[in-house]
Amino acid sequence: MRLTVVGCAGSFPGPASAASCYLVQADDAAGRTWTVALDLGSGALGPLQRHCDPAELDAVGLSHLHPDHVADVSGLYVYLRYRPDGTGRDAPLPVHGPFGTASRLADAYGLEPGESMADHLAVHTWQPGTPVRVGPLTLTPVAVEHPVPAYGVRVEGPSEADLERRVVLAYSGDTDACVGLDRLAHGADVLLAEAAFVEGRDDAVRGIHLTGRRAGQAAADGGVGRLVLTHVPAWNEPGVAAAEAAEVYDGPIQTAEPGLVVVL
Repeated sequence: MRLTVVGCAGSFPGPASAASCYLVQADDAAGRTWTVALDLGSGALGPLQRHCDPAELDAVGLSHLHPDHVADVSGLYVYLRYRPDGTGRDAPLPVHGPFGTASRLADAYGLEPGESMADHLAVHTWQPGTPVRVGPLTLTPVAVEHPVPAYGVRVEGPSEADLERRVVLAYSGDTDACVGLDRLAHGADVLLAEAAFVEGRDDAVRGIHLTGRRAGQAAADGGVGRLVLTHVPAWNEPGVAAAEAAEVYDGPIQTAEPGLVVVL
């Protein structure tokens, strides 16, 4: 299993990155590569095309319905519906998200009353704790703490080095420290955790985002093998989140950047 960072800017696209989008890929025993996009935030559809043909995605998982995590699903719909070369999909692309995802996507695109995206996007509602199978990958949504219904996603799949061994990627989505984050992180090989807030600057605002320190604490408490920090807004000083995390977590720490590939 491997993770590719497509976009990692927090809350809005930055000058060097689109908003949140992460490709998770794994090969099955027959050698077929399965590809899931976790979130498709503002600006992400463009760089996504450097890594795969969006029509060949096997599923999209949406952590929550803020634009920096879902805005470019509108562009994906256009790509699937109007592609002129006739090489589209044989079936609608499965999209998993919180309750209300179908109506939010329709409103964002501006569908007329009675129109539906269902011919191209098959929208399913996450059920907390209920796994979703995508080829050799298992995606389990875990409710986390954010101002809107939000989920982290625990992805289990075959190790890149040994298909018989299972590895775990835990993606926080957007969340503050909470029981759900602890469940996600427990025993994960990699924790992909947002770190939008800064200690001392944002202390009065809780229930929205993690700081680097709180992400590092979740990694330490969960016995995580590796911490990748993401969703850092362009106005934050580079390196602050990683420095905060290193105060409480002594494992490997990386700050996400577009094109980063993490092999599990």
